[in-house]
Amino acid sequence: MSARSLLPLALIATVTALSLPGLPAHGQAPKRGGILNAMLGEDPPGFSIHEVATISGLWPVMPCYSNLVLFDQLKAYETADTVLPELAEKWSWQDNYRNLVFFLRRGVKWHDGQPFTSRDVKYTFDVVREAADAPARLRLNPRKDWYSNIDAIEAADPHTVVFRLKRPQPSLLLMLASGYSPVYPAHVPLAELRQRCVGTGPFRLKQYSRGEMVELERNPDYFVPGRPYLDGIRYPIIGERGTRLAALQAGRLDVAMPLEMTKTMADTIKGNAPSLVVAETGQIGSDNVIMNHKKPPFDNVTVRRAISLAMDRQAFVQGVRHGGARVGTSVMPRPFGAWGLLDKEVRTLAGYRGPGPDKAEAKRLLAAAGYGPGKPLRVELTTRAFAIYIDLASFVADQLRLVGVEATVKQIETSAFFPALARRDYLIGANLTAAAVDDADQARVGDPASARIRCRAADARLAQRVLHPAALRAQPRAAPLALQLRPHAGHLARPLTWWAPKWPPKPPNVRSAPAQPGRSSTSPGSASAPPCAPAWRRPGARARRPPGAGRP
Repeated sequence: MSARSLLPLALIATVTALSLPGLPAHGQAPKRGGILNAMLGEDPPGFSIHEVATISGLWPVMPCYSNLVLFDQLKAYETADTVLPELAEKWSWQDNYRNLVFFLRRGVKWHDGQPFTSRDVKYTFDVVREAADAPARLRLNPRKDWYSNIDAIEAADPHTVVFRLKRPQPSLLLMLASGYSPVYPAHVPLAELRQRCVGTGPFRLKQYSRGEMVELERNPDYFVPGRPYLDGIRYPIIGERGTRLAALQAGRLDVAMPLEMTKTMADTIKGNAPSLVVAETGQIGSDNVIMNHKKPPFDNVTVRRAISLAMDRQAFVQGVRHGGARVGTSVMPRPFGAWGLLDKEVRTLAGYRGPGPDKAEAKRLLAAAGYGPGKPLRVELTTRAFAIYIDLASFVADQLRLVGVEATVKQIETSAFFPALARRDYLIGANLTAAAVDDADQARVGDPASARIRCRAADARLAQRVLHPAALRAQPRAAPLALQLRPHAGHLARPLTWWAPKWPPKPPNVRSAPAQPGRSSTSPGSASAPPCAPAWRRPGARARRPPGAGRP
């Protein structure tokens, strides 16, 4: 999508947490056995998480892998205080947050029986950050800039690894706890990992039938004794949204696709399948318009501002999301996010004042750029061929029409969509972005070189202010700077629009499943506060460790 980043988006939690060490069961004791029936809306673009930017490549794969650290899946808010050890038994910050040392778990085996060591950690993150001496290279690297502050990674001994940083960066730990940060086996070529999972996680890939099913089975050698409780997880691939919803209501599926459940769909399920438990949860994911500022006419800031002003954000919340979203800017809105503006501050910004004044100004700016009734701006609006993206694209095209811009929607399959964005092979697009943590380091609002913010910023001076060390060390110190930068959103190539919570349903016999999504692609933040609902989680989080739940 991610990854989260997302994010990185929120999802459907179903069973994760109880596979992790130290997390007790809640309520009744979990029953061993059973298969969890999840779902997918499309084939995964591959099985290499570090090369994907969508929940479709994370949701069915993360249960096969482990992180160094992971957010507590049973906590509503993800912060530095909710980070738990996973492949690392413990960690230590040294030299005023310039060195991060991990002490690794012993006796862990990869699914092929090879031992896990610090060499695997160094290999993974040297490859992801594209170190000069990295032994391999990712085809697509959506989160390279997460690790741009790493100067070196040292495998001090088989069970100790040191991340040496160029400057203090406490948020690195949070990004390593994201669902988009698994550790890869150094002995397995990347080409193989694109086709199959070789991890240390609680589940192994049993089979993948293109267009039909991804099936995981219990890993009998998982390093947490007695876990997981489930025998497996199935992800039938169902391309049509209505068919997925019908299968969920009929009981053929246990949990919904991350990002899938809108407020309207949740209300339908509550009425038609009252036995399902539906809980509202926030997510650090947003719907937005992306513009390629390297290509005309969007290399003109006047045109970019006009496009942002053309969007009636409240109309989208009410008309497309049916009240199930919240207007926001480039970071999670308060009180759920730690960095966002208050509603009263948002309403003073261009693009957020109301359709009357904003659309009038959009027409004036387009006229100043040379466009009007006699010479309309005509653009191809690119989006992903996925229902929730198409919903957004249709709305955006209609809003552009109201200010005299003629937009033709072009749908691209997932496998081609994200690579096209990375290559900047688009002009304007309708996109969903899931972050991984609610932190300036991950968001990189103004970094022109950022691959994660696919549209990149057009104002390098803003980038320097965002990336200044004062903005990256501690959220309380950086928040005032974030507030100063928000009014400059019109300079950016990705005007943020709406943030939406999710409604992940599950049957009552799936226990110990947090109400939040977790390992999907919408992580929490650096002081992580929930996104648009009482609780929210990272993108890849939830698909992770099916805890002990399952069908009795």
